Amino acid sequence: MGRGKFKAKPTGQRHFSTPEEMLAGTSSRPRTFKRQEAAYKEEEESEEESGQESGEESEDETEQKRKGTQGVIEVNNPNLVKPKNLKARDLDAGKTTELSRREREELEKQRAHERYMRLQEQGKTEQARKDLERLALIRQQREEAAKKREEEKAVREQKKVEARK
Repeated sequence: MGRGKFKAKPTGQRHFSTPEEMLAGTSSRPRTFKRQEAAYKEEEESEEESGQESGEESEDETEQKRKGTQGVIEVNNPNLVKPKNLKARDLDAGKTTELSRREREELEKQRAHERYMRLQEQGKTEQARKDLERLALIRQQREEAAKKREEEKAVREQKKVEARK
């Protein structure tokens, strides 16, 4: 049967069992899954029983059972070692950790920037002085322009009054 230009992807069509199907046991779940699940539970139970009888032996067995060439070649890979989880009570509160060079430089950069901004606000830096001088000059120019406009406006009104007379 023709499906058109594009085929449907197999992941797009999922079937979910309804609660009624699950209760009736007519779910479309593969039957091998139940067998695998049962076998897994049996293995766990047998491991727990043998683990209770000999606690140290099970650790040695897991170390000896290695896949491929792992048993032949000893490798010191730091990525294979699981990191130990440290608890808060085990940590030393008084011990301070050393910062890396990048972290130290980042902190110094932030402190220098904060100090510069504080001086900038107080007007003690060269840039702040130049900005204040520029602002004073602009204010002065605006005041002069406003006075000039007022004078021109007064002259125009006076001409209008004289023209009416």
